[in-house]
Amino acid sequence: MPEKTLLKSAILTAALVAVAVICCEIYLRAHGVHISYDDGPPLWSDKRAMVYEPSGQTVVFIGSSRIKYDLDIPTWEDITGCHAVQLAIEGSSPRPTLEDLARDPHFKGRLIVDVTEGLFFSNAPPNMESPNKNIKYYTDRTPAQRASFELNRVLESGLVLLDKENFSLNAQLDMLEIPSRPGVFMMPIFPMDFKQCTYERQAYMTDRFVSDTTLQNKVKGIWDFFGRMRKGAPPMPEAELTAIFQSVKAATDQIKARGGEVLFVRTPSSGPLLMGENRAFPRETHWDHLLALTACPGIHYADYPSMNQFICPENSHLSRADAVVFTRHLIEILTKEKGWRFLK
Repeated sequence: MPEKTLLKSAILTAALVAVAVICCEIYLRAHGVHISYDDGPPLWSDKRAMVYEPSGQTVVFIGSSRIKYDLDIPTWEDITGCHAVQLAIEGSSPRPTLEDLARDPHFKGRLIVDVTEGLFFSNAPPNMESPNKNIKYYTDRTPAQRASFELNRVLESGLVLLDKENFSLNAQLDMLEIPSRPGVFMMPIFPMDFKQCTYERQAYMTDRFVSDTTLQNKVKGIWDFFGRMRKGAPPMPEAELTAIFQSVKAATDQIKARGGEVLFVRTPSSGPLLMGENRAFPRETHWDHLLALTACPGIHYADYPSMNQFICPENSHLSRADAVVFTRHLIEILTKEKGWRFLK
């Protein structure tokens, strides 16, 4: 008898859970929520393992969040026939990833490095935390972790509610946006519509975000908040900046010595954010010097009429529609001006 009671309880519990999941899924999809993958170390590591594909068939992208938004991967792969491996990380410097690829004797491919000056030319520990965490996870990941990732991928591809970054308990608590108080600092929370993530690690804004100036202004306010945090900070000592340049040169030299190619790209920004970036990071002392020192080619959006007219909805990233246009022009410049060749 107890066994039958236990079985009935288990069946009832399973039925209740199934009904709850189905109802939650229907509710979210009815409100325009789409599949978005958790962009943590497991997904990054899955892409990091792809950098060894033949260089003629693959291009690796590293950087901060802008290249994740501005490179439309379906457009890139449709036009070039070339796999785009997206390793950029939001809010982070690409230099740890660049150095990781430089240390890897098996990486001999083509690499595009996106330069967002405030993150690229930074040694702040928070800007290095995610890249170092991802690299360590990739280096140490176990067969069990790989199997778990594949299982999670199947589940994530079918269920909206498994978006941990938005629907986990911690994420839901963060969305309450409890004000900071003495001894407790609360980071600003980006609207869910600002960042969605595909399995290929492309980030994009939803149509709702692109059409809603209230959401856009909220993100602009976050950029202003970060700007105020940096305001008044002393400029980076010349010796520290020189060391950054030298570390980048050493990394690019290593990759090129193995037959790899490295190209830098400066993606669009606009409005007050762009004005602040131009003041803090003069082109001649940062971008121009970077290309001259490393002897690597570069594409600066401001140099091309096809690229320098974009207006970023929140001043820092392109909408998905503009990312398609930007990607087309990027490919055109790579082929006609930089001599890159693709399968198509």
